[in-house]
Amino acid sequence: MPLNLAPAHLQDRVVLITGASSGFGEATAELFAQAGARLALTARRADRLEALASKLRGLGAQVLVLPADLADLQAAQQVVRDAEAHYGRLDVLVNNAGVMYLEPIDSADLSRWQHMTQLNLMALIATTQAALPGMRARKDGHIINIASTAGRQANPNTGGYSATKWGVVGFSESLRREAYKDNIRVTVIEPGVAATELRDHIAHAPTQTALNTWADSMRQLQSEDIARTIVFCAGQPAHVNINEILLRPTDQER
Repeated sequence: MPLNLAPAHLQDRVVLITGASSGFGEATAELFAQAGARLALTARRADRLEALASKLRGLGAQVLVLPADLADLQAAQQVVRDAEAHYGRLDVLVNNAGVMYLEPIDSADLSRWQHMTQLNLMALIATTQAALPGMRARKDGHIINIASTAGRQANPNTGGYSATKWGVVGFSESLRREAYKDNIRVTVIEPGVAATELRDHIAHAPTQTALNTWADSMRQLQSEDIARTIVFCAGQPAHVNINEILLRPTDQER
């Protein structure tokens, strides 16, 4: 039997990617488009989504643009329904949207942490909940959740962010155990230090400076690295569910 390393089953698969306007989401959209998937893209920045959609349509991809603030849980569920209504189904949900607010616990801006929890965790839960009925009815689907090494190891000044990412990891495993009997696959991906705009969200200047200095000391993961990982997982045959992937830069110790 010949060994085929190309992604299987991605041609014409319907893929919804959250946080698609930049970083991991943008790179993932490009790779899925190259694999022949049909795309639904959501993020707050409509102009960035439209620019990406135009680029992907130039490659021959079908792209639906769904601008939304997923911190609004009703909006998060609506983008799933809109993608299903447009394409007739949703095969793969990539829950990538998120922010990273790092600061000491005793002086943390709780409204900022509340927003982070709403987007990083609750919006992910909301989109998943909306996607499950259709996937269960078809006995087919794949939910890919983006967590972080911060969901495995908590450090000073990462308390709120780590709490959301530990939540994503725990939710993903519970989801997998609930959904596997309906042939729904669940994958959680935990990247380490990556060159994205996430660090721009940090309002606590000493923490931002320290993290940027640490990141600049290594060869960081690139968005394309995470995109390849996501598409690799989605491209496995239906009987293969890659449950969890932890990836760090070679230079990252912890």
